[in-house]
Amino acid sequence: MMCGPDTGVIDWVAEHPETLAVLDAYGIDYCCGGKSLAFACREQGLDTRAVLAVLCQTVERAHEADPPESL
Repeated sequence: MMCGPDTGVIDWVAEHPETLAVLDAYGIDYCCGGKSLAFACREQGLDTRAVLAVLCQTVERAHEADPPESL
């Protein structure tokens, strides 16, 4: 699943558990009832693109450290 700004915060955590620490650091509630990342960022007064960049970097680092198994 490709996660983006319109993806629910809880879906980010479900698909990429390593993002939980980032969301916590930004004060974004991951149990926010299906709110999108963009909406949650607006609620916190955060730049969605900046948060998205950090989340994507976090996911990339996690995949580099533990690459998925080949089919």
